[in-house]
Amino acid sequence: MSDLNYVRVEWDGDLAVVTIDRQDKLNALNGEVIDEIGKVFTDLLVDDDVRGVVLTGAGEKAFVAGADIAELVKMGAVDGVRVSRQGQDVFTAIERFPKPVVAAVGGYALGGGLEVALACHVRIASDNARFGLPEVGLGIIPGYGGTIRLARLVGLGRAVEMTLTGDPIRADRAEVLGLVSRVVSRAELLDEAKAFARRITRHGPVAVRAALESIYRGVDTSLNEALAFESSLFGLLASTEDMKEGMTAFLERRDAEFKGR
Repeated sequence: MSDLNYVRVEWDGDLAVVTIDRQDKLNALNGEVIDEIGKVFTDLLVDDDVRGVVLTGAGEKAFVAGADIAELVKMGAVDGVRVSRQGQDVFTAIERFPKPVVAAVGGYALGGGLEVALACHVRIASDNARFGLPEVGLGIIPGYGGTIRLARLVGLGRAVEMTLTGDPIRADRAEVLGLVSRVVSRAELLDEAKAFARRITRHGPVAVRAALESIYRGVDTSLNEALAFESSLFGLLASTEDMKEGMTAFLERRDAEFKGR
C-alpha cells in the first residue's frame, strides 16, 4: 500500500485504521481518493490478520467534507454516471465487507462524506461532527448511495427532509435519529471507535461475518427469502469449530478462544 497518496493504513493489533488524508481539501473525495479507498479494502479483505477496520479522516475539521466540486463541475452526463458508479461500487464493497467497519466521524461528514460513513457498519461521532447531504444546493443529488442508505437507516421521512433541505444536523441529533451509535469528545473519538470495534472482534469471526451477511441480505430480499438464508447460515455455523468452542467456553465459564474456522 506504499503507492497511496491520500489514504493511510496503520495497524493496532488486529485492527486496521484507515485514514483519508487530504487535509488541504478537508479530505474531499475525488476519483483518486475513492480508487485508493477501494484498493485498501481489497487488500484488507484477504489479510487474515485483520479482524476489523476503523475508517476516519485526518485532521480536526473533517471526516470527509464531501466530493471534490472542482472535479465534479467538469462532468457531462456520461462522466456523471461513471463517477457515481465508481463511488457506489467502492462504498458497496465497504458495506459488504465481511469484517466489521466502524466509522470514526470527526468534524464535517457532508455529501460523499456522509455517504461513505453510511456504508460503514457502525458510526461513532465526535461532538463536533456535522452530517448532511447538501447536493441539491449544487443542482445534483447524492450519487454514492446516499439517497438509499440514509432512508434505510433513519427512515423515509427524515431522509427526505435531510436530502431535500440539504441542512446539516449536529452529532447529538444524529444519535437521536440512529444515524450514529454514540457521541464522544473529539479527543476520545479514535480510541472509542477502536474500543467499539474490539467489542465485535472479540467474538467468533465466522459468526460475525455470517451475521453481517444475513443482515444485509435481509435488507435486499423478501422476508421469506431472508429467513431461509438466515437458517442456512445458522446451520452452517453449527458445523464450525468456533461454535463448539464458544458453547463449550460458556458452559465451562471461561473466555472463548476463537480460531475463525
